[in-house]
Amino acid sequence: MVIGFCKMNSAKTINIANDTRGTPIWKRNYYEHIIRNDNSLNRIRQYIQENPSQWPIDPKNPCRAIQR
Repeated sequence: MVIGFCKMNSAKTINIANDTRGTPIWKRNYYEHIIRNDNSLNRIRQYIQENPSQWPIDPKNPCRAIQR
């Protein structure tokens, strides 16, 4: 509920600022994970650090580098 409220308000603010009312800003769902121990925390930290480097080859990235 708190996440939804935050997403709704930030999307509304962004769309008003960009004059793009109604344009989706956020992905439909989000991923929740309870961090139960140091191992879990370290895996999440590693994902956060390494994930941006995968964006150029991510098939969902409309500007990804085309492999030939």
